[in-house]
Amino acid sequence: MPKNFNAKEQEPLIYQSWEDGGYFKPLSRGGDKPFVVTIPPPNVTGVLHMGHALNNTIQDVLVRWNRMQGNETLWIPGTDHAGIATQNKVEQKLAAKGKTRFDLGRDNFIKETWKWKNDYEGRILGQLKTMGCSCDWEHTRFTMDEDYSKAVIETFVHYYEKGYLYRGNRIINWCPRCSTSLSDLEVEHEERDDNLWHIRYQLEGGGEIVVATTRPETMLGDTGIAVNPADKRYKNLIGKMAILPILGRKIPIFADDYVDAKFGTGAVKVTPAHDPNDYDIGERHDLEMISVIGLDGNMTPESGEQFVGKDRYEVREAIIKLLEEGNWLVKTEPHTHAVGHCYRCHTVIEPLLSLQWFVKMSEIVKPAIEVVRSGEVKFHPAKWSKVYLDWMANIRDWCVSRQIWWGHQIPAWYCECGEIIVSREWALDSKIEPKCPQCGSMELKRDEDVLDTWFSSALWPFATLGWPDKTDDLSTYYPTSFLSTARDIIYLWVARMIFSGLEFTGKIPFRDVYIHATVFNSEGKRMSKSLGTGVDPLDLIAKYGTDATRFGLLWQVAQGQDMKFSEDALLMSQRFVNKIWNASKFTLMSLEDFSIVSRETIEDDLTAADKTTLKKLEQTTSQIDRYLGKYDFQHAAESLYDFFWHDFCDTCIEDTKVRIRDNEESKVAAQYTLHTVLSTSLRLLHPFMPFVTESIWSQLEQEQPLIISEWPK
Repeated sequence: MPKNFNAKEQEPLIYQSWEDGGYFKPLSRGGDKPFVVTIPPPNVTGVLHMGHALNNTIQDVLVRWNRMQGNETLWIPGTDHAGIATQNKVEQKLAAKGKTRFDLGRDNFIKETWKWKNDYEGRILGQLKTMGCSCDWEHTRFTMDEDYSKAVIETFVHYYEKGYLYRGNRIINWCPRCSTSLSDLEVEHEERDDNLWHIRYQLEGGGEIVVATTRPETMLGDTGIAVNPADKRYKNLIGKMAILPILGRKIPIFADDYVDAKFGTGAVKVTPAHDPNDYDIGERHDLEMISVIGLDGNMTPESGEQFVGKDRYEVREAIIKLLEEGNWLVKTEPHTHAVGHCYRCHTVIEPLLSLQWFVKMSEIVKPAIEVVRSGEVKFHPAKWSKVYLDWMANIRDWCVSRQIWWGHQIPAWYCECGEIIVSREWALDSKIEPKCPQCGSMELKRDEDVLDTWFSSALWPFATLGWPDKTDDLSTYYPTSFLSTARDIIYLWVARMIFSGLEFTGKIPFRDVYIHATVFNSEGKRMSKSLGTGVDPLDLIAKYGTDATRFGLLWQVAQGQDMKFSEDALLMSQRFVNKIWNASKFTLMSLEDFSIVSRETIEDDLTAADKTTLKKLEQTTSQIDRYLGKYDFQHAAESLYDFFWHDFCDTCIEDTKVRIRDNEESKVAAQYTLHTVLSTSLRLLHPFMPFVTESIWSQLEQEQPLIISEWPK
């Protein structure tokens, strides 16, 4: 053996030997049942980050552990097209050349985006291999593959035919920069120091009522004022009309239980076309819905001649000035509140009334709630099940249409006669000429919108296995076993996979959901390359090696807690790799004249020290099984470290050195102990540190590679 393990040189060679041997394929070696994991597909927006490194290490540990137990293991890799995010990246690339997507046109822009996808998908899959991920690459999937797109179309048509999918004018979250709708979950709320403006509305026939708002520009679309029915201050005003400042429009005052009498003045201006809660109030009280802010973030003609075409924030300043001049502004006070931003470009979103496609959620989520309540699907740590259930109990209808070009185009056609045709056949076969079944017209126009990225990724556990076709993969490997993911996509992805799996297969998509820690930098700040707080996992691998990087990450991943990443743990792990290497070198030298014997034949020659070490080895084996069984990776790593460093290196090796050198009678027993501990330790360590252990294992002249050797019992 060389003096040190050369990770940079050896890791690619070892990985290639695994691939060449076909060891990542789902082959059964007498295990109880298949262990199946679908990778949370990384977005093809860029390379992987530290969160990916942690998550994929966790998955690989469990996959390798199950593979060595003889279970048929399938780890499905793949990537997500990430509609808005990827389109933004390509648009930024074009902007650097002074172009926009409209200069290219839709078809050429999509071709350009496919080039981006192919480039970054290749990089991402290469990164996963560098991390040692033992995925079955022949099962690699992409959310816009032809077969996968078939599943997306089938899903849309199914929902439509069942009455779960509808098109309607409703309040949605609109990003003026991306020019698309967003779901509630794609809006990131940030605390802002702002103002609360108290505005005086005159009453018809005399008197006044004061309302408080953080968005004075929307008052131009006010169509009512709401008060709490129990608020005695306003009981005599219910049913009267107020006069909208500046525009002079008469609007009704009415009672609604939604109003919080303790907020502001207790009277709320209602702008149904620009606030989701106001929209609900407007629906209940049949209010007019006036849109005064357009899709570009500028004011519409309905806002008044003096404001039309101007930016919403410019108009805010103008309105405040007019309110002051007209003696309508009572006071301004500081106010901190959460403001919604686009999760991709961070532009402040605008709630707007818009014609979109929605999925009704009230019925579809009921089975998905029950499987978590009953424990059929378990969250780890368990606290996340409550978070999931609370959100599902209050879920809104899901806006699934997006006004972008990159994604699955909606399979709906519109005829001038008013007919809407949703067709799987037309979407799947471009040779079919659409014809209106109502009037016979051939002049149909396909919906130009695409579907929400999460609409397609919600199908990931079963669409990757061939659904809607009844494939062998689907019958063998679904439901999957385990999902590891981040807490910020419990709603976006996990919940949607659960209700989609139940809706389309009648089965849960996975049994266990492990919510891993969020990786922050050492100061507890979110990692971001743009802010200079990010760390590239490939840089760490180049510096410390893959094994040390993996082990160092798991060393820090306490259950239920976020991680403040420290390179100190990786430096410690690198020393541990060296310790394993050097201890193995000594052991192998000590075994040069050793022939393997059974425990029974050597039992009487074992010393008390031998038996103590072997007993601790058995205890450690049981501990690792127990810890991995409950997804406690940190304690598993610590247990391995303590046994190998202290029990094996500090105690066992030091004891056997003397016996092998000076005591011929005790030599074979000492060699037996060394061989047993090393071979077992390598197997226990392998899921965590696959490369260095495989390299050492090959020196033991074993019959088969470590990756498919038998897990210690």
